[in-house]
Amino acid sequence: MGVQQKKVAVHDLEVGMFVSDLDRPWHQTPFPIQGFHIRSQEDVRALVSYCKWVMVDVAEAREISESRPVTRHAFGKGSSRRGGGREQLQLPPLSIREPVSYESVTSLRKEMKTSKQLLDDAEIALDSLSKALVTGDEADLKAIATITSKMVSSVIRQPDALLWLSRTRAHDNYLYRHALNTAVWALVCGRHLGLNEGLLNHLGLGCLLSQVGKTALPADMLVREGQLTAEELVTYRGYVGLGVQMLDGSGLSRAVLSVVQGHRERHNGSGFPEGIRGDRIPLLAKVAGIAEFFESLIAPRDHAEPMTPARAVTLLYDMRNIEFQEDLVESFIQAIGIYPTGSLVELTDGQRGIVVSHSPERRLWPQVMVMTDSAARPLKTAKIIDLARYNEGKEAANTIRIRDCLPHGTEGLDPSHYDVTGVESRWSLSRLISG
Repeated sequence: MGVQQKKVAVHDLEVGMFVSDLDRPWHQTPFPIQGFHIRSQEDVRALVSYCKWVMVDVAEAREISESRPVTRHAFGKGSSRRGGGREQLQLPPLSIREPVSYESVTSLRKEMKTSKQLLDDAEIALDSLSKALVTGDEADLKAIATITSKMVSSVIRQPDALLWLSRTRAHDNYLYRHALNTAVWALVCGRHLGLNEGLLNHLGLGCLLSQVGKTALPADMLVREGQLTAEELVTYRGYVGLGVQMLDGSGLSRAVLSVVQGHRERHNGSGFPEGIRGDRIPLLAKVAGIAEFFESLIAPRDHAEPMTPARAVTLLYDMRNIEFQEDLVESFIQAIGIYPTGSLVELTDGQRGIVVSHSPERRLWPQVMVMTDSAARPLKTAKIIDLARYNEGKEAANTIRIRDCLPHGTEGLDPSHYDVTGVESRWSLSRLISG
């Protein structure tokens, strides 16, 4: 069944409605995602503060995931509780003690040149660590700590560089890729939250080490991750405790171990290993949990179908105050953007490309490296389009926007053909931006 839209005055909104458009640009509001369900009267009051009317979808259903469909009834009739009736938990607003305000102090081009080798070094360090843990040898964490510090420094200087590199490079080992990308997502979110450099180091190191317990699980179980029997699932969930045991006595701080221990706990108590909830979950573990969950959606194991980043953002937003704390979810989305760096996209004029960076003030208008023309034919020379700059001052009918987020691996959109560092390839980011 198709979706229709109806214009509704904000004072007439009801819980259960799906708001698909506003009477003002989304980036001028605090709502971190374009399109959301109204789950409480607080959402209505928030809309009243910014809008006079909104557009509401009239449809029977929109599946958020194949495993957990969420039914949306027209105009809030019937049961429309977000999250399939699962318990919601509301906490007081998050408060970061003495938050740090970071500014990007280097260009994307320069930071990518500086950090190009960093993720390769991280994989080598993780491989060495996992082998030592499996064989029972003494684990030397100095290399991992050094890598973490460099990653933190890079994200502080320019948050988009490591996101780009981690999203467009090839990885041979799923566990390393998962841990590395989780760490990058978490650090970008932590930077947005204003965590100080010491806390960012704890967060990043904890994410890098969060998967080490899986090295003690049967290899065939890891290959079938997501397709396990109930009995196998019990064994699989034991990886968290195994990881903590492996790292015990290694001199890691309590904050780092709390990330390893708590990254699979959930806001409503549905996680593991302890099933703790709410403010009993350490803050850094909460951030790591969101980052790890997001990464598992957009880059699952080979047998699973990946979500587009935009769809994963939507799912994450619908899970606020259910599996993840609301203000942390919103901060994560604000930090990475509606279309995160590395997302493959199609523009309204038919051109296709990859998101290079985004601005928090223009969440729907990122910078896109266009790789095809409007007929999906590869370009001989790629080009950067800054949608925010291009659309500035234009009438809506004359703007170029993102029409859709495309699946990773879409034919003709292989970012590896475009060497954005300008070191080896004619597809130089420096040339593209300056041109």
